[in-house]
Amino acid sequence: MKLAIDAMGGDNAPEAIVKGAVEAADTIDGLEITLVGDEAQIKPFLKGQSNVSILHTTEVITADDEPVRAVRRKKQSSMVLTATEVKEGRADGCISAGNTGALMSAGLFVVGRMKGVDRPALSPTLPTSDGKGFLMLDVGANVDAKPDHLLQYAVIGSIYAENVRKIKQPRVGLLNVGTEDGKGSDLTKKAFDLMKEAPINFVGNVEARDLLEGVADVVVTDGFTGNVTLKTIEGTAMTMFSMIKQTFMSNFKTKIAAGLAKNDLRNLKAQLDYSEYGGAGLFGLAAPVIKAHGSSNDRAVLNAIRQACHMIELDVTNTISATLSKMDKEEDES
Repeated sequence: MKLAIDAMGGDNAPEAIVKGAVEAADTIDGLEITLVGDEAQIKPFLKGQSNVSILHTTEVITADDEPVRAVRRKKQSSMVLTATEVKEGRADGCISAGNTGALMSAGLFVVGRMKGVDRPALSPTLPTSDGKGFLMLDVGANVDAKPDHLLQYAVIGSIYAENVRKIKQPRVGLLNVGTEDGKGSDLTKKAFDLMKEAPINFVGNVEARDLLEGVADVVVTDGFTGNVTLKTIEGTAMTMFSMIKQTFMSNFKTKIAAGLAKNDLRNLKAQLDYSEYGGAGLFGLAAPVIKAHGSSNDRAVLNAIRQACHMIELDVTNTISATLSKMDKEEDES
């Protein structure tokens, strides 16, 4: 099992990326890692593992680069070379914490789409109050979705949840403005009808206020709505933790209370920590491509690597492709 990792992408690169990769190399059997980036910056964080190699390049795609132009012009950048390792068969999957739009472009132009998928979806796993989490797709890869795209997302998400997250008959919900049948826009109404007939455990419409309560294991929406929802959840969580910290630090009495509740607060923060769930998968590509959070620490990188390894071991890409092809064949015959 071979992974290519963009060592220069993300706010904490290359240190956090390399440290996460080194831990993965030490703890995951049969894993070989190629770190793509500036060798001089990568080497200080290595520990001499024989299963970690470096593909040297000094060119980097930054957060300020226009995604499509950067991928086309910066062909020797760490991100593009990472994707190229997959395209040319030297890696089974790849990971980057860099520019999200650029990684999506590299995924499409370099790695390529899997057969049967019209548009890839960016799909993170988000926390829930019961600690199980839920998969949401799409959160930004495709802002102008059609009903058929949402149907594909539902099938892709269900297969991933069942195979990688080990959820038996995962509940698939359609994000909407109400739970009643017939609610929503023309897009969601048509998608609802398609999902009812799909080979998934479709539980109907779900509302945003219920997402963190675990109303569904897979939540499907268009990229625009998904991105707004994702950033609202992230912003609310950060604001709430900031408010809690301010409250506990406001006077001597609350500081004592904070000391007594420190372990419980730490557990709560860990329960809501994105890094525990790995990265966001770019589902619908010909091989596993994982977008790690831009502010990923070494633990988040480690979990993203584990996520990619699970996808490779379980052959999730081919399972998704085969299921979609079967659906298309049945539709043609009906």
